[in-house]
Amino acid sequence: MARVKGGTIHRARRKKVMKQAKGYFGSKHRLYKTAKEQVMHSGAYAYRDRRQKKRDFRKLWITRINAACRENEISYSKFMNGLKLAGVTVNRKMLSEVAIDNPESFASLVSIAKSALNGETKAPSVKREEKVATVEKKETKKEESKSEETDLSKLTVAELKEMAKQKGITGVTAMKKAELIDALK
Repeated sequence: MARVKGGTIHRARRKKVMKQAKGYFGSKHRLYKTAKEQVMHSGAYAYRDRRQKKRDFRKLWITRINAACRENEISYSKFMNGLKLAGVTVNRKMLSEVAIDNPESFASLVSIAKSALNGETKAPSVKREEKVATVEKKETKKEESKSEETDLSKLTVAELKEMAKQKGITGVTAMKKAELIDALK
């Protein structure tokens, strides 16, 4: 039996590694053995750093917030505690953006935090409760409309046509079931 070397498969695998190693320094992009080793290490570094990137950005945001807090004569930890007591929920990314782009509104957040630390209650917590109540009302309206939709889909075409006639919708006889349901909404 003749010996099969499998040249095309080997070449394809090596070409793939060399393509991944494109742009590496020195022999790491020229020689297969060193390129393969560097590609494996690069993959490990990329996996690790995708997780570290999240930590690094959080550190950056905290540093920016801390700098803005110091300008407003409060420490970072007291500021965050004050916001928590006041019921203000803003993540660190947005706080850092506000600190950079709009120092006046950041100063108002600092005043809210300071007043909450002094034991004073502020209006934002009340507004938040009102927002929650309005969101709950909207959700119940959505649920009611969904229940109406399901009720309409359970009806027969003849019943839907009768309802459409009662509401004064014209051209009911040529409509299909889906069109009737849309017209009745």
